[in-house]
Amino acid sequence: MISAYFVSDSDSSDGEQIAKIGSNRRMLRCMFDPLELSNEAFSHNFRVSKEIFVEILEEITPKFQPIRSSNGLTAKEMLAATLRFLTEGSYQRGVGNDFTVPIGQSTFSEIFEETLCALENTLKHVITLEMTEEEQADARRFFYEKSGIPGAVLAIDGTHIRITAPHENPVMYYNRKGFYSMNALLICDHRNIIRYVNARFSGSNHDAFIFDSSPAIEYFENKWRNGERVFRLLGDSAYPTKPWLVKPFANALPGSQEAEFNTKHAQARVVIEKTIGMLKAKFRCLNGERQLRYSPTKVVRMVNVCCALHNICILNRIPEV
Repeated sequence: MISAYFVSDSDSSDGEQIAKIGSNRRMLRCMFDPLELSNEAFSHNFRVSKEIFVEILEEITPKFQPIRSSNGLTAKEMLAATLRFLTEGSYQRGVGNDFTVPIGQSTFSEIFEETLCALENTLKHVITLEMTEEEQADARRFFYEKSGIPGAVLAIDGTHIRITAPHENPVMYYNRKGFYSMNALLICDHRNIIRYVNARFSGSNHDAFIFDSSPAIEYFENKWRNGERVFRLLGDSAYPTKPWLVKPFANALPGSQEAEFNTKHAQARVVIEKTIGMLKAKFRCLNGERQLRYSPTKVVRMVNVCCALHNICILNRIPEV
């Protein structure tokens, strides 16, 4: 294992010390390849397996500009640094001081946007509302066993992603919980696969408004108009009343049939809460330990990429960490 390093030459100028740090980091990157980690250590550090990492790398490499003389980073190093940041949620804990990705903060800031865009464009196909007949049948069985509700295949909920106050219209991002955020709408299936994500709305927006403003609502409306009565969505009381959206009863009396229905409804809808918990545990940049100090646009990309990677992990049976 390559040890951490430090600069202790008190006689050197700040410029000389910075130059030494950059030189040492370049040397460490040349000496260490993250793919040399054990399979377990690699998955722990980057959340995906080595095989998936290499597949993603091959797809995104053509999207990058040639290696820049200013930082000399390869596509592999840029991908590793970005995945490490998404995993840890902190530059200091995750990228800058980790022996697996020795990259300076300023350099990381330069490559982060480019890598996120490449990942978002490459991986967006793994998030889709389209389900095979077999997937729909499995989902209907799962939700019916949990709730007794026929035709349910998906569940919906929103979650707040904590951010610092943006420079423009900060009040729009201040949510009812008392912090600045993006309000991300997620829809998942019975396997905790994220089928839809919309993280473009600021934290002050209500879940119902976000759903009404999302293309997903038209998707479900079209399904229903076309006679598909067994493609229904489970949501909480915050969402609008729709024939294809099953909500709990309001003000149900204890011991009543409505209250019993609500209990079973909650037992089935817990799958979306579990999915959000899995997503934020896997990619700590989203879990609110620290405010994301990025523009709302970049935070949206981060959410999209994390959701896609979450799906890839499930589809490839990569163990939870």
